[in-house]
Amino acid sequence: MFLVPQWSKMEKLTVIKVGGKIVEEPQSLKQFLADFSKIEGYKVLVHGGGRSATALAAKLGIESKMVNGRRITDEETLRVVTMVYGGLVNKQIVAGLQAIDVNALGLTGADLNYMRSEKRPVKEVDYGFVGDVKEVNAGILADLISKGIVPVLAPLTHDKVGNLLNTNADTIAGETAKALANYFEVTLMFCFEKKGVLLNENDDESVIKTLTPEFFENYVSQGIINGGMIPKLENSFEALNTGVKQVVITRADQIHTTNGTIITL
Repeated sequence: MFLVPQWSKMEKLTVIKVGGKIVEEPQSLKQFLADFSKIEGYKVLVHGGGRSATALAAKLGIESKMVNGRRITDEETLRVVTMVYGGLVNKQIVAGLQAIDVNALGLTGADLNYMRSEKRPVKEVDYGFVGDVKEVNAGILADLISKGIVPVLAPLTHDKVGNLLNTNADTIAGETAKALANYFEVTLMFCFEKKGVLLNENDDESVIKTLTPEFFENYVSQGIINGGMIPKLENSFEALNTGVKQVVITRADQIHTTNGTIITL
């Protein structure tokens, strides 16, 4: 059970998940980090890096296998994603933030034992070394954040018996936000290349400004919301039900504004 520090209960914290495409290109990364630095209050950044992992795997002659958008992670692939997520991409982000006077610390779930997971059981698909989150040591993150440090979280966890596990970045962002809601007033923000959740995927201006569970179910039944957006939104509602104050889905260059889709109960 968490002991809620009195100093931080009403402090605002923004947890932002950014996709690999944005952080893997120097110009878009530089612009994103500049926008990220403008967000007021405490911050946490969760990143992907899948394109870089796929590119490095190809150079090493390792085939990348995906099922429903999830990477099959055998031993060789685990080595690649560890190098890319925990090394190259994470440290480029940290260096970029330090360059604009944001004091950042790059972490995997194994560092400080902040996030423990278990290897996903084999059912219809054997995902290999992929982790399902079981425990978040939010106290250690809250302590770092209270000291003015910005955690930069790579999509890697550990099982506390010596194994690293590839873990979905959206999941890491959601679990981190839920755990930190015991300490802060948390806004969870997913940013990608669109302005928000769209009524018409071919019309970038058709942003749904506010989305409730009722509207979500209606849009899914009509086929307006489909594919990978469904689990992202299901995770968003779960986060709200677990104490997160607000969830926002927006474009990466809009994270310091009020634009995008606000997910609410």
